[in-house]
Amino acid sequence: MISRIEDKFYTLKKNDQKGFGVFLTAGFPTFASSLDIFKIIIDAKADFIEIGLPFSDPMADGPLIQQSSEVAIKQNTSVETCFRLVEKIRKINKEIPIILMGYYNPIHYYGNLKFVKNAMSFGIDGLIIVDLPMEEDEEFYSLSSKNGLPLIRLVTPTTDERRLKKILKDAKGFVYYVSVTGITGTKSASVKHVNSKLKILKKITSLPIITGFGIKTPLDAKRMSGVSDGIVIGSVLVEKINKVYKHKNGKEKIFNFLKSFKQ
Repeated sequence: MISRIEDKFYTLKKNDQKGFGVFLTAGFPTFASSLDIFKIIIDAKADFIEIGLPFSDPMADGPLIQQSSEVAIKQNTSVETCFRLVEKIRKINKEIPIILMGYYNPIHYYGNLKFVKNAMSFGIDGLIIVDLPMEEDEEFYSLSSKNGLPLIRLVTPTTDERRLKKILKDAKGFVYYVSVTGITGTKSASVKHVNSKLKILKKITSLPIITGFGIKTPLDAKRMSGVSDGIVIGSVLVEKINKVYKHKNGKEKIFNFLKSFKQ
């Protein structure tokens, strides 16, 4: 059976369109608010959403995503909370691909098998585990694959071609290309460098390649979409939420902000 991820990227390619993904930490600014914002994200015609699983030591995240995790953790946002959020989103929209993105510690503590089975039952379409390298993920990868839940691979500017071939050998869903070194939301990506790396990637895999990290403006999104199959934003949304969400017409401002990134 074709997955929601496969169906979405097939449709995008058929229509000569680029993918637009949006990341937001579950439970930020509150559980109810994050649900409201995911509704706005869907209304703004995002092609897929990434729900962040809050963690106390998010090593790859910049200040804005760290802040969103801290706020969510203070409100006791847990793995179960994330699943409840997905359940509510699925009542709103049954077609949009939902990716759960986070760190391995909360998943391991919850229980790998229990996590995978519940993720599937609540309607999650893929996982991105930031700190689980290929050399250490054999058990989890096998478990998620057997249950039909893709473990989406991250590749970086420093990943050499030999390692890329190993990482992408059995990759599924799409490839998440981290366009800058370092943490999220602190640098802008170079189109020239990204394009050079993506040319190598496209020789190795036929999967869609999505670019994330370092996309701060609609112009960044346009440029990166020109060399990849789509983009993801996260930190800039958190920044916008901090500025306008509680204001009059805050939801409308977030909607218009997101629409400006859609290519």
